[in-house]
Amino acid sequence: MGSDYFNMSTAIADVIGHPAFGSFGRLLFPVNGHHYSGTTLGSFRLTYYGADPAKNVEIVNYLKSEAENGRQIFYNIYSEEEISADRTKRDTGLFFFRGKKGERFAVCNAGGAFAFVGAMHDSFPHALELAKCGYNAFALIYRPGWETAFKDLARAISFIFDHADELQVNTDCYSLWGGSAGARMAADLGTYGPAYFGSGDYPRPGTVVMQYTGHDRYSRFDPPTFVCVGTNDWIADWHRMKARTDALDRLGIPTEFHAYKGLDHGFGIGTGTVAEGWILDAIRFWEKQIGKSYLCG
Repeated sequence: MGSDYFNMSTAIADVIGHPAFGSFGRLLFPVNGHHYSGTTLGSFRLTYYGADPAKNVEIVNYLKSEAENGRQIFYNIYSEEEISADRTKRDTGLFFFRGKKGERFAVCNAGGAFAFVGAMHDSFPHALELAKCGYNAFALIYRPGWETAFKDLARAISFIFDHADELQVNTDCYSLWGGSAGARMAADLGTYGPAYFGSGDYPRPGTVVMQYTGHDRYSRFDPPTFVCVGTNDWIADWHRMKARTDALDRLGIPTEFHAYKGLDHGFGIGTGTVAEGWILDAIRFWEKQIGKSYLCG
């Protein structure tokens, strides 16, 4: 079976059950099926977001190819003992989109109103684009509740740091990315650090990339922050996002802000919209904080 095995007519059930994905294929899609519609990759749609059918197909074919070429694509962030003690932790983990060996890493966090994890539209595409640019990107599947989501992200960061040699990633100036609920997670981990959420004294991220969220907490310890949102977002008011960005500016924290005219909530990587290409702007913003030449574009 070639890397283009899946197509828009492929049943979601067949993706979930494919041997390349083992027992974690179900985590490619929201565990609670009430939060998506459609039975095929071409008809798959997420609540609040929709989806890009061509990107759905590209993502699952990429992951399948990686797995069939002997590369581990999914990592549990909790031990078997921890999962046995709390069965909700079996619905967590990191999908790994590999970049260059020894390159820095990013963790991408999908939105879903803390009710589901919309990874197929809101974190997998971002992670794939980062990997294409040579960065090591992880897409976190977290428990959707408010408190558990933040704890799972903090745990994911500690897992990556503790396994950096095995994963072949550079932990300096790592970045956290997120859309909607996922952006709140990324921002709060930037403000408070992993220890605040119970996962040990690990460094804050070197950069936070936030999409479409009304989150407004911040501190003088916040990392450099890239922000983007649509002017027609009915959930996240772009004025509120701009106000937070301005507050960070006043503290001397580097920022970059983009409000894309006419865009609604949840535009993902922005393919075919006025925001197309924003992800390269965000990567370059991160690279400024790293202090290195561009890997991408």
